[in-house]
Amino acid sequence: MAEKSWIVEKMRYCEHAGCEVSLEAEAVYPADHLPDQPPRVAVHRCSHAAICCDDRPACVWNGTNPNYDPFK
Repeated sequence: MAEKSWIVEKMRYCEHAGCEVSLEAEAVYPADHLPDQPPRVAVHRCSHAAICCDDRPACVWNGTNPNYDPFK
């Protein structure tokens, strides 16, 4: 069976959240009988996405504004 885990990709200061945030990716690792396949990235998220869930769009990392990535 495939395994899923969250991997921290970057640590950055976010002006919108006002603190240091970790930018994470959910990696899906293949089952043991398919060892030659690399892990796939399923979803990205920000560790402080709940802070940004107010009425103004923030960024692609919390899912509210797909056109703005402040960490590029």
